[in-house]
Amino acid sequence: MLAHAGAADESLAIAMVFAALWVGWIGWSRMRGTGFGRLPTAAGPSLLVLAVVTLGASAIVPGMVFGPTPTSPAEPTETPAGPRIASTATLAFAQPTQAEAIAGKELRVVLDLQDGTVIDATTTDIRPDEGHIHLSVDGALVSMTYGTVQVVGIEELDPGEHTLDAEFVAADHLPFDPPVIASVTFTKEST
Repeated sequence: MLAHAGAADESLAIAMVFAALWVGWIGWSRMRGTGFGRLPTAAGPSLLVLAVVTLGASAIVPGMVFGPTPTSPAEPTETPAGPRIASTATLAFAQPTQAEAIAGKELRVVLDLQDGTVIDATTTDIRPDEGHIHLSVDGALVSMTYGTVQVVGIEELDPGEHTLDAEFVAADHLPFDPPVIASVTFTKEST
């Protein structure tokens, strides 16, 4: 699982999860009569309910730790401030090339990013020419990278054709509108 906390909403969600776990532990301890003797035993169930409600509330915080709310590709991507901006960048694969046969356990990825700059800071101050790159293999996110060259492990992939996607995303990890995406297929050879 990849996780990258940084935005205020994400930090709030993480704090809420930990608070819910702590309150739930106190409630469970009181119900069993094993701790927190100054609290009445009857407070245990109420504390467990509070923990569940807090945990549920963390799930509705935008950018929370369990992942963003999926949107349909037809829906415009919006932030609390309004619609997403378009990027000035274009992205293409230099390596691997289309339908390239790859032997071994690693795939060298080289991207050609034009009119955009990769930055390593997470911020909500979005600029159309700044961001970083998300790499996916067969639709599964494998990397959030702050460069245009990377080595990706492919030892777990079955032999055959696979799709590699790269997306230049804004500094808040969300896509531009329209998304800046490059795709290529490659074939993993049998070893």
